[in-house]
Amino acid sequence: MKSFVAAGTLAMTVTLGLAAPAAQAQNGGSLLDLTLYGQLERWLGAGPLDLRNIYTRELSHNSRDFHDAADGAGMTFTLLQVSNDLGNSWIIGGYNPQSWSSTDGWHETPNDWQRTAFIFNYTDAQLWRQVMSDNILPNRGIRQTYNDPNHGPTFGAGPDLFVNDRLNAAFSWQVSYGGGEEGISIIDGSTGGQLFRVDALEVYSISLVPEPGQNAMLAAGLGLLGFTAWRRRQRKAVPARPASTVKH
Repeated sequence: MKSFVAAGTLAMTVTLGLAAPAAQAQNGGSLLDLTLYGQLERWLGAGPLDLRNIYTRELSHNSRDFHDAADGAGMTFTLLQVSNDLGNSWIIGGYNPQSWSSTDGWHETPNDWQRTAFIFNYTDAQLWRQVMSDNILPNRGIRQTYNDPNHGPTFGAGPDLFVNDRLNAAFSWQVSYGGGEEGISIIDGSTGGQLFRVDALEVYSISLVPEPGQNAMLAAGLGLLGFTAWRRRQRKAVPARPASTVKH
């Protein structure tokens, strides 16, 4: 396990008639290196992170393998390496503040304080957050993720970032994320919708690393408890002195 410390619209996507690319084995090392880790940490803005790999796609896998690994795991980063027929390649992905699920369908976020998910293109250093309710269409950003056993990781109602059931094709059509013009692919900025080959797919669980000040306070608290327990043991170990006698 690698660790770093420091519906309606969807149905349309499936039937676009675009030829899905052939399945490819994941080659090379992990997508997550220290530089990407640092960028994800800055984008999330929650302080030092502990990122643990909970899923890496293999050639025989499908969406149910993804869900078996990621469902119920809490906050996650999904990382994808995708490419087109011209040989261009991108690293893209998304942050999901809620656990993935096989049964929930849409995870809807009616309130702005719930809309903390984002998707990104790391290769082009671009980030898109959920659309807030002050948009001309207040419900535009309500759909955070889509959770179904026959879908890979899927963000937004566009879908803004979609991975198919075979985990070998990705699609992007911005609606719920970004706030700008709809229908733009976060992968290459194109319109009209095209599929990209998924060359690698990884999912990382997220936990926060305590700040040094928090560690010091915790250590001080533990030290005080230890000292108190030691004093208690010392008192029990010292025999009571006999009462003094006074002669008259």
